[in-house]
Amino acid sequence: MPAEPLPAVGGSGTDGPRRVARVVLLDPRDRILLLHGHEPDDPADDWWFTPGGGVEGDETREQAALRELVEETGITEVELGPVLWRRRCSFPFAGRRWDQDEWYYLARTTQTATAATALTELERRSVAGARWWTCPELARAHETVYPTRLAELLRTLLDEGPPAGPVTLDTEIVR
Repeated sequence: MPAEPLPAVGGSGTDGPRRVARVVLLDPRDRILLLHGHEPDDPADDWWFTPGGGVEGDETREQAALRELVEETGITEVELGPVLWRRRCSFPFAGRRWDQDEWYYLARTTQTATAATALTELERRSVAGARWWTCPELARAHETVYPTRLAELLRTLLDEGPPAGPVTLDTEIVR
């Protein structure tokens, strides 16, 4: 008997996918900050991802990126740069399917201490911390990282600088 489909967040009806702003946050040593997430009821089902989240109300994606960064990391001293990448993704999480249109903003900071200041109830149950990664560490990682080509994308960013315009990444669908 096939499993029941997961109820979708975004991507259903006329609303379209959930609008998301993510931050590729680099410190002065060109390390990237990633959050460690997991399924709320299964900490062994885990992955790493960039800070960010859904656009709320009439805020811009830039405003959402900065708000989410403060809420998830406590980092306020940020220089927000251009949109690097855009990605459509769909994945199961917390008993629902999430369909998202994600924009990844470059940002720089000298503030490297992190402290989640305003996590939602779901985030409190599913975010296990944060870590600064060097590009070589990310390239050697055996953990799941989203977007899946992040090590390669970061290496290109560090070698060549930001692209002239946002690069559209392959759609990622996690079953």
